[in-house]
Amino acid sequence: MVIIHRIGDFLGELFPRYKASGYDNVVLKEELLTYYTYRVYQPTIEIKDGVVTVTIDTQRIASEVDEYKAVVRLCEQGQYGNAKPRLKALIQQNPTNSEYHRILGQIYSDEGDQELAVDSLIDALRWNPKNTFGLTMMGNILAKHRNNIESAMKYYNQVIEINPKDVIAINNLGANLLQQGKISEAKQYFLKARDINPDYPNTHYAIALVEEMEENLNESFQEGLIALKKSTAKDEIYKQSYSLLIKTGKKLIETDSGFNILNSFLHQLEFEGDRKIDIIEDDTIETIAKMELAENYNRDHHLIRYKPSYPAKEHLMMHELVHIKYVIDARKENQNQLFLTIQKHKSDFITKHEPWIKKMVKMGISEESISKVIGDLFQGLNRQVYNVPIDLFIEEYLFNTYPGLRPYQFLSLFNIMKEGIDATTRKEIVELVPKDILHHSKIYNLIAALQYKDLYGVDLIKEFHPEQSELKTAQTLYSEYLEYKDDRQPGEEYELVENWAKDLKLEDNFQLVDENEFNDKKSNVADILKSIEDDPFDLKGNQSAKQRDHDKFLKTQSGIGFNSAVMWYMVEALQYFDKLTPIDMKKVAVEIAFLGTHGIKPDGSGYKLTNVPEKEFSGYHLLAYYYVSWALTDPEFLGKLDLPYQSEYEMAKMMFKPEGKK
Repeated sequence: MVIIHRIGDFLGELFPRYKASGYDNVVLKEELLTYYTYRVYQPTIEIKDGVVTVTIDTQRIASEVDEYKAVVRLCEQGQYGNAKPRLKALIQQNPTNSEYHRILGQIYSDEGDQELAVDSLIDALRWNPKNTFGLTMMGNILAKHRNNIESAMKYYNQVIEINPKDVIAINNLGANLLQQGKISEAKQYFLKARDINPDYPNTHYAIALVEEMEENLNESFQEGLIALKKSTAKDEIYKQSYSLLIKTGKKLIETDSGFNILNSFLHQLEFEGDRKIDIIEDDTIETIAKMELAENYNRDHHLIRYKPSYPAKEHLMMHELVHIKYVIDARKENQNQLFLTIQKHKSDFITKHEPWIKKMVKMGISEESISKVIGDLFQGLNRQVYNVPIDLFIEEYLFNTYPGLRPYQFLSLFNIMKEGIDATTRKEIVELVPKDILHHSKIYNLIAALQYKDLYGVDLIKEFHPEQSELKTAQTLYSEYLEYKDDRQPGEEYELVENWAKDLKLEDNFQLVDENEFNDKKSNVADILKSIEDDPFDLKGNQSAKQRDHDKFLKTQSGIGFNSAVMWYMVEALQYFDKLTPIDMKKVAVEIAFLGTHGIKPDGSGYKLTNVPEKEFSGYHLLAYYYVSWALTDPEFLGKLDLPYQSEYEMAKMMFKPEGKK
């Protein structure tokens, strides 16, 4: 074995007597001879041209390698008590192996005995001064446990001299400079380390710290995010990066940066969609934020409502604006669809959960409370069915398009994830909510959590306590989204809404409808009503194909029992009553009620009303006016009418378009 040392200050660090002698080569030779003598073997020492060469004649034992590997395995498992005696035996047998001493030093350091750790590491470096792991460990101990930054830097510099691309040493050197307050110098080392290995999380975290010190909060957040995503939850650097992200994120959302991004995007959409967009506070909405398209609410502007108390609300408003953007994009390609639910969907949902309802009744829960809960569950699950697939595209878009919004998105989505965890794991919810609804809700939440992990490196999946089947289903559906995300075409997000609902057997909860077809039917109310009046049952076969398609369309939306004629009469009634005062509407309602005491035959004709003198009504026509007049003036009275037209009325309200509205 040949060991080469370069004569200089660093050699004095390894051999203190040599340093104390004022770097006397005679003393150096004596110290080297004493140290490197092994049993009966003495080393040959030559000092020439500023280099000292130590030659040792030893015989390596073949079995030593296997024993060394066994000791390393014990150390990896944390079994230091078993590893130490075997390692010391190896050192006794062959003290020339630098790694034996280095590993022993690592054990002592992990056990908290830094003095013995230093002694072992010095031995390791005496046998191999180019043992970069030993040099790095020595630097770490001197810096962290002895606060001797100057000496620590000598060891790190030695590593860099041996290997100019040793990222750990470069990073540690920067950390020591940072500890000394030399921020700009430290940053240069960190940037150099990042250039060499962009996957080392410690370097990104270090840069994030420097950027924070320099008040570059956006840069700090982005570097901290990279550190988080390149580490794992069990790593200390993961915890540190996460804490830094929370800290810088909160600082950033106190600035106007999010509002500036929001304002710019809003004006862009107003121009693209040729519609004004208003944003208002509203604590009464069921969700954190809500988008209302102008056309769906008979307004001349789109509206976004949001809860002002929610943190990082700019993200939520941006999210809803992207919803509008997607509608605008889909409309340009005639691909926009509407998500509709009517009473038939809700009734089927309630029927499906009758066993649960009976169980609640037996528990003494009032029918009113049960009715509200089942209604809320229906609406809540449908919100997930519709929103989760689309939201994935939206969050990906926001993440990639607006880096400055990431602090808002990071904190906002984290809060949403936590709410989802609570809603699917809290004991009282788990015990009361129907199992199938909880199961489906958890799957949709897990899909969102998978994306959050991809975007921000934060893994909250285990906190949902998912069953293996739930997690597997979520991963399968999320994989389908990943196939779409990079080349999504306008309107393709609706395919995922429909596909996932079918996969989860939730397609009966709603209907996706082509927006253009839906609007066509709105614009042909008069023609359709005339066709119905002339031939209510199409016995003459003279309805146009388009008119028949209208009825076919409506039947597919609502299932058996839906009366499309009544629905169209109701649209007409809404248009008629829109021009009347509440008092005049009530007069019509009362008159029809009085007429009803004598009986109204659905297939009858020739009915007339004093308060609607310009019309003559068929039976269904009159019943439609009857239902609508009471729905508008006294909704609580509807239950006494015993008319099964709730589905028709809900559809009519969607089809109704006041005069003057586009």
